[in-house]
Amino acid sequence: MSVFMDLLEGGWNALLEYLSAHVLTCLVPAFFIAGAIAVFISQAAVLKYFGPKANKLLSYSVASVSGTILAVCSCTVLPLFGGIYKRGAGIGPAVAFLYSGPAINVLAIVYTARILGYDLGLARAIGAIAFAAGIGLIMALIYRKEELAKSSAAFDALTADPDAKKWWQQIVFFAILVGILVSAASKNWIATGVLLAVLLIILWRWFRKDELVIWMKETLRFVRLIVPWLLGGVFLAGIITTFVPQDIVTNWVGENSLFANFIASFLGALMYFATLTEVPIINAFMDLGMNSGPTLALLLAGPALSLPNMLVIRSIMGIKKTLTYVGLVVVFATFTGYIFGLIVQ
Repeated sequence: MSVFMDLLEGGWNALLEYLSAHVLTCLVPAFFIAGAIAVFISQAAVLKYFGPKANKLLSYSVASVSGTILAVCSCTVLPLFGGIYKRGAGIGPAVAFLYSGPAINVLAIVYTARILGYDLGLARAIGAIAFAAGIGLIMALIYRKEELAKSSAAFDALTADPDAKKWWQQIVFFAILVGILVSAASKNWIATGVLLAVLLIILWRWFRKDELVIWMKETLRFVRLIVPWLLGGVFLAGIITTFVPQDIVTNWVGENSLFANFIASFLGALMYFATLTEVPIINAFMDLGMNSGPTLALLLAGPALSLPNMLVIRSIMGIKKTLTYVGLVVVFATFTGYIFGLIVQ
């Protein structure tokens, strides 16, 4: 009974920590951005730049470096991913965006270099960009027939009239929304307050009441789709973290073997890391003897994936595509970590 209570306590503590640290500052702005993408972004524009028939160099280049703009964790990026995928983005660019959002965080990469070493910081930056493009391209290749059929199908999303807004108005509107997300996530409350005031003026001057109603309905739809799976996953991840002792994990990843790198990648895919928290946690693992190869594997798989993340992705694009995506991340991280470990030995 005591073990059962400890597991429940671990799950409950993880849930409380997540709610206090991420819901207001990260998830709420992300849901509003996702709803705005689904309503105010022209489907034709999404298909032009991110659709299955879009220019590959342009779409994957933009999607693969999106994390340098959005300092978000693996859960916060989910509403944004759902928004562009719903509007017709191809599975390849959408998945590249999904991976790069939390993985290519400039702050996290700089922090990694300062705390864990410049070699790991550089390897993480190069690996994350290559992963985003590579995994996206493979996903697009595997599901190419299904995606081409999707691009020609009609979408039943709630829509306003995106063409009613001038291009510069849309850019300013979304820049303000992204600014609120970034400033709130960094807890810069003065900047957040200023941007919220600007947003209210924009909504008053540029948007009709019926457009705002549609936006709120679409935002609520994303909340209902994502939040139950997300919170359930956070609770379950807390139980797993309580159940798996850290000393056992470090014993498994103390050498640079393919098995050790696989274990690091697999466990990293299950664990939840809030933005920047992966660095001190992995630093503690390294102090206990974790090898450089598995360290990089964990850095490449952990921030971009988590159990809550997987559950939500499944609700957006189905079990088969989710398992393919997770499998590709784990395999890429395993071999990249192993090769890096051989180089730095």
